[in-house]
Amino acid sequence: MLERIGEMHGREVISVLDGSRIGYLGDIEFDTQQAALTAIVVYGRLRFFGLFGRENDCVIPWSAVKTIGEDAVLVDHIPVKRTPKRSFLQNFFENG
Repeated sequence: MLERIGEMHGREVISVLDGSRIGYLGDIEFDTQQAALTAIVVYGRLRFFGLFGRENDCVIPWSAVKTIGEDAVLVDHIPVKRTPKRSFLQNFFENG
């Protein structure tokens, strides 16, 4: 089955280890030097409608992706979290 990366955006990502829903596929990372996919990214949930940034993103290595279905992506991995993204309001109040 051939698919475009844009068609995968928004698919549910589920862990086969415990059946939990990790989130929705937001992005894909790839290595331009080797022309290889390296990871999928599940964006963190928005905090207070996005005014306070979002929760940590989950980065799942491509090697942990087990199945890509029509509605979901199954992974065999406990996600690694990235640093939280900061919102305009957080930066404004900290920098005065």
